[in-house]
Amino acid sequence: MEFLEVKNEISKVKKNIEQVIIGKQDVIELVLTTLLAGGNVLLEDVPGTGKTMLSKSLAKSIHGQFSRIQFTADLLPSDVTGLHFYNQKQGEFTLQKGPVFANILLADEINRATPRTQSSLLECMEEHQVTLDGETLELPVPFMVIATENPVETAGTFPLPEAQLDRFMMKLSMGFPEFSDELEMMERFIMDTPLEKLQPVLSVERLVEMQQSIFAVHVEKEVREYLLRIVEATRKHRKLRMGVSPRGTLALLRACQAYAAICGREYVIPEDVKYLAPFVLEHRLILAGSYIGDNQQGGLIREILETIPVPTENFN
Repeated sequence: MEFLEVKNEISKVKKNIEQVIIGKQDVIELVLTTLLAGGNVLLEDVPGTGKTMLSKSLAKSIHGQFSRIQFTADLLPSDVTGLHFYNQKQGEFTLQKGPVFANILLADEINRATPRTQSSLLECMEEHQVTLDGETLELPVPFMVIATENPVETAGTFPLPEAQLDRFMMKLSMGFPEFSDELEMMERFIMDTPLEKLQPVLSVERLVEMQQSIFAVHVEKEVREYLLRIVEATRKHRKLRMGVSPRGTLALLRACQAYAAICGREYVIPEDVKYLAPFVLEHRLILAGSYIGDNQQGGLIREILETIPVPTENFN
């Protein structure tokens, strides 16, 4: 597949979503990068900024099956993955699949569920499968979790375990729209609901082909070494108790390949690594004890990026 085709197809999806989500081109592009790379996204922002709308718009744009789970303290793992129940009519146990069996799964306010329920998504997010009563079931392809959490409200919430955070390829924030964008949103929504009229512009079969194609995006040795130097710097930083895991290394590599394909390139450049590193790596950092509470992971990533020399060769 030509990568200009990937660029054109993703551009169609992006423009389609922009009919509903206004003024958030960068966030939409990063979500599409994660989707193309086969990853999951954590959207951390205050309520009402369009996180749910973005998820629904994405599912509609690719003609995919959308499912939503409202995470609460009393939610059980079986409410997420499903369970076998005894069917009296048939005289046997029947599988009732949970909402996780979808293409786009919105895990709304994921930090309101208990760690036990949160952990029910670990296998789904990493291996795209569910194990129920010893039976392994494959999830639909493509599969993506878009989880949301409110960073302001902490009452009745449970922090996401590091193992789960590590399974999110990117952590993003929608943010409030600019004045002009919010004014346009009012004008567009005053007489209509654009989401209801949104039509698919890409099939899931075509998306799967595109996901497979990014493995062919070339990453020069110097670029790979640059990426790894950034990762190693997080592991040696005095303010960090734990740096980026090898899973994080591969997540950044795959995100860079997907982003290059979205840009219509068949190769990754160092600027791709530098641009994506904060979104892919920041949430994987664990601060050392004396620095906890400073909320400075983002600043540490920027500091590391400024200190590591960027390769300057021609990589095309």
